[in-house]
Formats: sequence, structure tokens, C-alpha cells
Amino acid sequence: MRCNNDIKINKTFAFFKFNSKRSKKVMKYYGEEALGLVETRGMVPAIYALDVMCKSADVVLVSYENIGSGLVTVLVKGDVAAVRTAVERGAEAAASIGTLTAQNVMPRPVGRVGTIVSVHDIDTQ
Repeated sequence: MRCNNDIKINKTFAFFKFNSKRSKKVMKYYGEEALGLVETRGMVPAIYALDVMCKSADVVLVSYENIGSGLVTVLVKGDVAAVRTAVERGAEAAASIGTLTAQNVMPRPVGRVGTIVSVHDIDTQ
């Protein structure tokens, strides 16, 4: 799922896997692109950060995780420059209305990171 509600399909790697049990498409991260993370205390700053991230750069929402104790992490992917811009602006936005606890950009994480990230992938229905 793209943040602008379009579906992006890479010609060499399928970003979607068909899950026959739920009949939904599921977003997957395979580690080929940069990965950006923004963690906040509370859902509202996280959603606001995600909104700003998607509007400020060409990034794709990979997943979000409600860790517990009020911590929420949103993950986006895209090219390195877009992810850097998105994370910087999203972090500023989150801090403006709530508590930003962490932010990080991984330019090209190892492939195994995709396995961890895809545990809470987004359904793209």
C-alpha cells in the first residue's frame, strides 16, 4: 500500500503475497530499500507522523507496531533520500504534538530484517 492509496509493484520482486486464508494482499518488506522508523508515545503522534511522512516524500507504509506502554512505531520504505526526508519531517511532526521516543533510517538493512519487520505487515485491501 502506498501512502497515496496506489499500489506499487516492483518488476523483480513482488511486494505482495496472497494470503488464501484471509483473501487479502499483505505488504512485505524484503530489505532491498531503505527502512525508516519513527517511534512515539501514543497513537495520535504516530498517525500524524505517518501522515506527514507520506505527504513529504515518496515512501510506502510497511507496518506499524503497538509495542505496549503506549509506544507505537511506524515503518516506511523507499529510496534512501526519500526515507531520510520522510523520517526527519515525521519526527518533527510527532514531537510537535506529542512525545517522540526514537527515529532511525537504515539505508539498506540486511535481508533478515525483512523477516522481523514483516511480522506486523499491513493488509492492503
